[in-house]
Amino acid sequence: MKTLVVEDESICRELLKDVMSGYGTTHEAMNGVEAVDKFQEALFRQEPYDLICLDIMMPELGGQETLTKIREIEVSTGIAAADRVKVVMITALADSGNIVDAYGRGACNAYLTKPVTTGVLQGQLRELGLLA
Repeated sequence: MKTLVVEDESICRELLKDVMSGYGTTHEAMNGVEAVDKFQEALFRQEPYDLICLDIMMPELGGQETLTKIREIEVSTGIAAADRVKVVMITALADSGNIVDAYGRGACNAYLTKPVTTGVLQGQLRELGLLA
């Protein structure tokens, strides 16, 4: 599994990277702008990500906006809905407005609130068909 961890807080980013590195190649981005760039570069190289773990509150470009851009790129490049990258929003924002917004944009596949345990993340990855 190829994963992109997008998180501006270094401790959270490192923890997620450590967990995800056990499942395959893991890259990181510190903000949404960097995430969109890495996503496009991976598509260009024909080595797309299988999973993006995406924080909502980030500088420069927030998670919701980042996700919108990623989905727009997928549509513009003709990637079928079934083949799109799986996106798990991981955030401290547990209010219903943010949750509805994340799903309502037709964007995220899952929404987890911090702190996220390894077991919860693994369970979500199984539900998404990324782990056996």
